Amino acid sequence: MKVLITGCNGQVGSCLVKLLQNNKNIEISAVDRVELDITQQEAVSHYVSSFQPDVIINAAAHTAVDKAEQQIELSYAINRDGPKYLAKAANEIGALMIHISTDYVFDGTKDTTYVETDLVNPQSIYGVTKLAGEKAVAEACPRHIILRTAWVFSEYGNNFVKTMLFLAQQRDSLGIVNDQFGGPTYAGDIAATLIKMAQVITDSNKSFDTTNYGIYHFSGLPHVSWCEFAQEIFEKATTQEILIKSPDVNGIKTEEYPTPAKRPANSTLNTNKITTVFNIPASNWQLALNHLADYV
Repeated sequence: MKVLITGCNGQVGSCLVKLLQNNKNIEISAVDRVELDITQQEAVSHYVSSFQPDVIINAAAHTAVDKAEQQIELSYAINRDGPKYLAKAANEIGALMIHISTDYVFDGTKDTTYVETDLVNPQSIYGVTKLAGEKAVAEACPRHIILRTAWVFSEYGNNFVKTMLFLAQQRDSLGIVNDQFGGPTYAGDIAATLIKMAQVITDSNKSFDTTNYGIYHFSGLPHVSWCEFAQEIFEKATTQEILIKSPDVNGIKTEEYPTPAKRPANSTLNTNKITTVFNIPASNWQLALNHLADYV
């Protein structure tokens, strides 16, 4: 199996490369913007036709949620146009297109977990452009998987876990939002999930049920608030002696921590579909926090 990975230096991209680089049965081409600017259609078409991947995994995105409120054109270029060009190129050679999306396509007002068929209503430029990317991929390539995920963290890049560990070394107390809920998701679990989905579909030798293409939710359990997530991080960090002591954590309301982009109050994703179709369980984010030395 030949796999093209875009956004290879991001959180999920880095985990994908780590998992696949020593697999003798898989040939990978891992690119970031320097090697392939996905916003340039001609460059994308040329690269894909030259490499001839069986699977394209798009892990590239403009994920700076607050900056996106001003960088609207750039957000559309990376989150909509790039995925569209990759999907078109995939369709031209019969490749499987796998695209990562987000909980931000929802407005966060639902009382229960979001399923794949729920009404989308993004409240930020990031969410709007990611939804546009979903639609562009679906229209350009029938053989597609769109994986929505949330609250991603890993040893790579910038994320909530790293920020909390840094702040805990600077301050005795922290105010953390306690009225936004979601499922923290380890990027390594996302990468493993994408690989398994790709293998199941390609191993089926074109006999994969076409009704199973489309959107899937994958995130972590149990669902928690940002405040509860932080408390778990600090507890694990003190146990692992990453921190000498845990800071005091004070729960605050969203309005006490204003941001340019509106966050969904409810980011909890229902992962039953991916478990049923691909036998993939939800991410165990608590287990992923057992090696915090890799995050500092």
